[in-house]
Order: sequence, then C-alpha cells, then structure tokens
Amino acid sequence: MPETTHHPDFEHAIHTANIWLKAVAEALETEDRHAAHRVLRAWLHTLRDRLTVDVAAHFAAQLPDLLRGAYYDGWDPSTVPVKYDREGYVDRFVQEAKVTAEEVHRIAPVVTGVVREHVSPGHLEAALEQLPHDIRAILLQPTG
Repeated sequence: MPETTHHPDFEHAIHTANIWLKAVAEALETEDRHAAHRVLRAWLHTLRDRLTVDVAAHFAAQLPDLLRGAYYDGWDPSTVPVKYDREGYVDRFVQEAKVTAEEVHRIAPVVTGVVREHVSPGHLEAALEQLPHDIRAILLQPTG
C-alpha cells in the first residue's frame, strides 16, 4: 500500500496555525503549546461572542484555516452579540483558558499583540471597535 501524504493545502494550514501558536507561546514565555492553544482559543471565542455576526465573520476571514475552525467551534450566531461586561469577559476567559482572573489581564493583551501582527492592518481594530470600552481596555492594556 502506498505511503499516505497530506495534501499541500493541508500541510500549509497546519504550518500557518503552528506559526500563530508558536508566536503566542513565545509571547507568553511558555513552551506549553497546549496552554498557548487554550489561551488563543479563549481569546478568539471571547472576542467572537461579543461581535455581531457580520463583524465576527469578517474577522474570521483573517484567520488561518485551522484557527478559523477553532474560532467557529461552538458558535451560535443566533445568540450574538452576547452582552457581557468586563467581569463577564474575564469569567468567560478564565473558564475557557483555565487561567486565573489575574492572569487574564496579563495574557489577553499579549495575545492581542500577536493577533495584530498576523492579520491585515485595520482588521483587528475594526473588530475591537465593536467591544465596550471596558472589555477593549483589557485587550489593549500595555504589556511589559
């Protein structure tokens, strides 16, 4: 039986997702790719659920194929945007990323920086403009 190889498009999708995960892991100063994936997924979901369907879909178009799948996983467009405040945002991030509330304030802006480096200029800002100021402040607070 011939050896099975992946289609080049699939290999590219894996490679691109790995670039994002490596960037998140490095920015968080961890070698734990599973933790980086959980955090990136939580960041994507907490952003996605606060956006309108149109803005969420427009933002998703900027994501690599495999991360776009993670972004849409569990999404119910009939319930968005979900109206939660700063505390609700932090609680959702904690639950999904399996981090503490204190860590959210360090982690979220770090991931925002990584995402900004990997999407076309203006796309992240267009999505962030949809967020209430108090949630946007968490995502944009200075790091370092």
